[in-house]
Amino acid sequence: MAHYAIGDLQGCHEEFVQLLSLVGFSPREDRLWLVGDLVNRGPGSLPILREVKALGDAARVVLGNHDFHLLTVAAGIRPPHRSDTLDEVLAAPDRHDLLDWLRTRPLVVREGEFLMVHAGLLPSWTAAHAQMLSGEVEAKLAGGDAMRFLGVLYGDEPSAWRDDLEGDDRLRAVVNVCTRLRFCTADGRMEFREKRGRGHAPEGFSPWFAHDTRRTARETVVCGHWSTLDLDLAPNLLMLDSGCLWGGTLTAVSLPDRRVYQVPSRHPVVPKPFG
Repeated sequence: MAHYAIGDLQGCHEEFVQLLSLVGFSPREDRLWLVGDLVNRGPGSLPILREVKALGDAARVVLGNHDFHLLTVAAGIRPPHRSDTLDEVLAAPDRHDLLDWLRTRPLVVREGEFLMVHAGLLPSWTAAHAQMLSGEVEAKLAGGDAMRFLGVLYGDEPSAWRDDLEGDDRLRAVVNVCTRLRFCTADGRMEFREKRGRGHAPEGFSPWFAHDTRRTARETVVCGHWSTLDLDLAPNLLMLDSGCLWGGTLTAVSLPDRRVYQVPSRHPVVPKPFG
């Protein structure tokens, strides 16, 4: 049995199909981890949702910021962006089944030494704490209060994590960390505007994974989101967003032997927004 993790798809369906063929993925024998942002910007969000959903237990998915964007647009909470490519999903006859499935994906998945999240984790969070917080958001999104919560989801506040945060502020902060984080301080202050590489860290901030005090350093965090870093593999970090959407590649890594598989972008969106 093989176990693969794949970076941000963002609607790059043809590349996804090619990559699964390249690794010889078998849903009956193998397992697949997808680091979120299944949809948007690329041309194939609808077939990706259908095919990943159909994989059942063979695939595990965490929510990314573009996945949340789809959910809020579909609910009429936020307007679509000019660059969105979500119309096919919104007009699909099975949209409600697909959206209900997407809405009930977790923010964090943990198995053995591996911990998957879309964007990042705060230095003070342990793997167990991250799982617990993910469970709080999962329960909210699966319950009758989900649509109201999606309506108050957006915003950068609170800008710092505290364990005693409550209610919408607590859950919004958890979603922001897991789906948007790039730079933070060791004590949990977050910065969401800077999207370039680690050399552009705002004063006093560092990449979330670079803090010596990071309590998930004993796990291997599998994530994406930060395409300006391209593929970044370290002993305790697998950052898999290699910019397929922007003309780079779509990447799969075999866990735990870390063999890398890549296919080139077929339909890049240009220009790339950040250098």
